[in-house]
Amino acid sequence: MAIPVIMPRQGQSVETCIIGEWYKQVGDQVKAGDMLFSYETDKASFEEEAKEDGELLAIFYEEGDEVPVLINVAVLGKSGESVDEFRPNGDSAEESSAEQEEAPAASTDTSSAKEEKTVVLDERPEGKIRISPRAKVMAEKMGVPYEKVKGSGPHGRIIAQDVEAASESVAQLTPLAQEKSQAESLEPAKETTGLGGRASAADLISYNPVYGDDFEVKKLTNIRKLIAKSMHQSLQNSAQLTHHMSADARQIMALRKSFKKKLEAGEVSQNITINDLVCLAVIRALKKYPQANTHFIGDSMRWFKKVHLGLAVDTERGLMVPAVKNADDLSIEGLSSQLSTVAGNCRKGNIDPELLKPEAASFTVSNLGNYGVEMFTPVINLPQTAILGVCTIVPRPKDLGDGVYGFVPMMGLSLTYDHQALDGGEATLFLREIKTQIENLTI
Repeated sequence: MAIPVIMPRQGQSVETCIIGEWYKQVGDQVKAGDMLFSYETDKASFEEEAKEDGELLAIFYEEGDEVPVLINVAVLGKSGESVDEFRPNGDSAEESSAEQEEAPAASTDTSSAKEEKTVVLDERPEGKIRISPRAKVMAEKMGVPYEKVKGSGPHGRIIAQDVEAASESVAQLTPLAQEKSQAESLEPAKETTGLGGRASAADLISYNPVYGDDFEVKKLTNIRKLIAKSMHQSLQNSAQLTHHMSADARQIMALRKSFKKKLEAGEVSQNITINDLVCLAVIRALKKYPQANTHFIGDSMRWFKKVHLGLAVDTERGLMVPAVKNADDLSIEGLSSQLSTVAGNCRKGNIDPELLKPEAASFTVSNLGNYGVEMFTPVINLPQTAILGVCTIVPRPKDLGDGVYGFVPMMGLSLTYDHQALDGGEATLFLREIKTQIENLTI
């Protein structure tokens, strides 16, 4: 009996995953435990293994497709078994029409059918192009740029008849020209030099030829696509504003120096960093200004009794923001240990997905001080109300009292907040409290 392969859900907040790579192809024999495919959330990657033995009868999504969780992505079973009942989103009807499109209806006038279906787009559409496997193969063989063909199949799907009809209206490309056209968004010139009138790679021109050929077009990674989507949604769905302030860093630098000596002497087991101390100061400030330790959820706000601190971590796969739960219950050594652990797990790729969902943290800290950044505008990790950007320490003049001025190490602080949830006065007072905590921090 055929059984479906389902896209797993990694965490309650994960709604879609992106197919990374298929390790098996349709027709391959699979053993239980064999890896079928890899997939990614916006923060981590995973692999799915076969639960039973069987032949891989069908694959419903290709590499790079964004797939809803708990949806059938493939089918395992015995050779010849039907897979129609397992096709997601009613695609069985689409696939059936894609198969039936091979034989044009005999009772319909061919020329009028072509004339009716031959619709060539002036511009390439955005998003995923829906095209049947047969039509895609036909387009590649005929050299038809299917990205500019308007489909007449179900839900605008491009079918073989569309490709065949469009071949009479658009310039056909050589295989190399097809690849270059798709990768660099080029189109054929009016005059072509390829065999049989096809456009060769040399005949392709840019939509905007101003830049010449001194660039290389590279596709975004799956993780980058999801991060871009998340950042865009954040700015689209909130009223973000950033306040900047500087804090005297002498006290926090002295504490860091003291903990470093204690570590060398074996008095403490954890390497307490400047960032750990800043996070401690932020936690204490959040306890005094709980309105910043919130989620804004439209017509209401979620006020947290505990501080669940998010930490922005830069990894090879992209930015990740794990949460340290109940951070306000931890000592400075415990906080440092937890921050180090979640950051390390992110870089290794084995972080718990539940800690990465935006709802896991009540407030986030993003520290770019190590990169020498003096000021920046962090983007809120919705539905959180605010995020603190920590900048590098630079010497700046300061009044030391009695008319004496001197250069003092100052740490830049950038607070981005959702103006829907917080007023400017509230945000300013909260940021000033962080500054005060940093300048007077005691352990």
